[in-house]
Amino acid sequence: MTITLQQLRRTAEARLREAGVDTPDLDARLLVEHALGLTRHDLFTRANDTVPEPDAARLLALVERRAAREPVGRILGHREFWTIDLALNPDTLEPRPDTETLVEAVLKALPDRSAPLRLLDLGTGTGCILLALLAELPNATGLGVDLSPGAVAAATENAARNGLAERARFQTGNWGAGLAERFAVVVSNPPYIPSADIAALDPEVREHDPLRALDGGADGLDAYRIIAAQTPDLLQPGGLAGLEVGQGQAADVAGLLAVAGLEPAGVFRDLGGVERCVLGWKRS
Repeated sequence: MTITLQQLRRTAEARLREAGVDTPDLDARLLVEHALGLTRHDLFTRANDTVPEPDAARLLALVERRAAREPVGRILGHREFWTIDLALNPDTLEPRPDTETLVEAVLKALPDRSAPLRLLDLGTGTGCILLALLAELPNATGLGVDLSPGAVAAATENAARNGLAERARFQTGNWGAGLAERFAVVVSNPPYIPSADIAALDPEVREHDPLRALDGGADGLDAYRIIAAQTPDLLQPGGLAGLEVGQGQAADVAGLLAVAGLEPAGVFRDLGGVERCVLGWKRS
């Protein structure tokens, strides 16, 4: 049986829609492009081309993985974030668009983007926050720390993947414990889902992101308590701290930073209107 590219794409869309996937058209397009090695332009100019059966079977196998709620990024093995492209592995949280709010807020708060700043990313995962910042700060260098050796390996690969290996290094560690260096900027997207809420997360998150990167303890604030206590000793005078937070947590996290002695530098909302990150300054 022969099938055209357009028919195959529509079949993929229908299967994902039937499975309850939120964005069936987008996900089908991404999977078609990936499985068949096509560009978005090809989908229109070659819509009536016949797709060989082995190629169609390869695509439909990927579609079934997505229908089973495996995220597209996991299937593709990478995803875009900010202006960079990041490889994923099972030890890393898949970066979310919401986290770009933190990148944008930090960049807006910095008075001189050309300065030779030193950055620290705690719980770096894929390295997304640190690498996105370095891509915008041409003279900055950075350190990413993660408890997981697998995450450190992924972040190191991503630095090289994006031409930032000479300005970024990564190491295993427990948040900022044992670091003697002082930094101009400390950022983090720590786990912040309350333990009791994990079971209700979408299967794309619950079954594919590492639990360690999600579970923030009973109230979701365990990691923030540690990071807030450590941050004053990690920042140089006048340094900036930026933390992503979960919905409804901004006031509590801002309070933890204030108790640690940081001056408030703003709470910023994501595109959905949720208070998504909190900034604080260390007094000069």
